Amino acid sequence: MTTYYYVLASQKFLLEEEPLEEVFKERTRNYQEQNKEIDFWLVKQPAFLEAAELAAVKAQVPEENAAIISTNPQLITWLKLRLEYVMTGEFTAPSASIAEPLASLILTN
Repeated sequence: MTTYYYVLASQKFLLEEEPLEEVFKERTRNYQEQNKEIDFWLVKQPAFLEAAELAAVKAQVPEENAAIISTNPQLITWLKLRLEYVMTGEFTAPSASIAEPLASLILTN
C-alpha cells in the first residue's frame, strides 16, 4: 500500500480563484530539471472521499470539490502554505475502502 497526501477544496477555489495552472507549470518544470517523475495529480470530485473513514472530511467540503493528490508529503505541505484555504490529509491505497486512489466520481465519455 502507498500513502497518498492531498489538499482539498472547492473546484471553484482551486480551478478559478487560484493560479493553479501557474503552480503546476512551475512544479512540472522543477521536476523535469531534477529528472523526477511527476507525483501529483488533480482530481475533480475524488472518489477517495467516499471511504467511510473519510466521512468527516467529506462533510466539510462542497459537493463540487477537487483534490491535488501526491505521494510527496513535502509538496502537499508546500501547497497548503501556498493556497492557504484548503484542507489537507492522507490515506493509504489500494485498500478495501479505496481501490483506486486517483479515481473520480465524474464519469467521462
